[in-house]
Amino acid sequence: MSSLLKVDNDIKSNVSAFRDRITGEAEDLVANFFPKKLLELDHFLKDPLLNIIDLKEIHSEISLTAPETVLLYNGCDGPERQNAKKLKLEEGSIDDPLQGSHVRDGEGVTNDGLLKSNDKLVEIIEKVKPEIRTLIEKCNTVKMWVQLLIPRIEDGNNFGVSIQEETVAELRAVEGEAASYLYQISKYFITRAKLVSKIAKYPHVEDYHRTVTEIDEKEYISLKIIVSELRNQYVTLHDMILKNIEKIKRPRSSNTDTLY
Repeated sequence: MSSLLKVDNDIKSNVSAFRDRITGEAEDLVANFFPKKLLELDHFLKDPLLNIIDLKEIHSEISLTAPETVLLYNGCDGPERQNAKKLKLEEGSIDDPLQGSHVRDGEGVTNDGLLKSNDKLVEIIEKVKPEIRTLIEKCNTVKMWVQLLIPRIEDGNNFGVSIQEETVAELRAVEGEAASYLYQISKYFITRAKLVSKIAKYPHVEDYHRTVTEIDEKEYISLKIIVSELRNQYVTLHDMILKNIEKIKRPRSSNTDTLY
């Protein structure tokens, strides 16, 4: 059937080398990398950093300087205007006190001008994000390997093919779920930034402070769940592929020469 389509010999050899490389990488991932990674993540779950009982330990204080109270005048003459002007002149100011001060958005910031993130959560996130990316990349490699093992479409004897397709679907689902973890982390930072900007503008509103504390605690719990899910996904994929390795590699035992 390959004679129906002329393919350059150099391209054929390059594609064949690519398939051999993907096969070698994927089989090593399933046999060695997946079990090693699940043990690493299981050990990480026992780290004291992920087992804080009193969540007050992960709270991050937001220290802001409240803006000074500004007295506004309506521009008419009166005792208040005269007294304010006299007081300003006695203090040696040459500015017209009637100009007053303007309260700008963002007044009330930390001394160094930077509202810092929650350091404890950032430390955990910096450790979790590479694990998420690794799972996505490795799943993509194994998925490509299984897809290359799928034989050409024929009538009947497709039970092994259905197992291959189910394996590909599971790998694709794990990829998507892992990608959603990255979105969850970025959403946390965006939500927290909006709340902190509200605190900078309205430092006297206690509910904003409490809400930041609540989302920090929620993110801490979510990060531990993410690590647990990453471990579980390595376990599930390793177990699923090993149990069905025969059908995955030889979906049609009586017609293996049709593999492409």
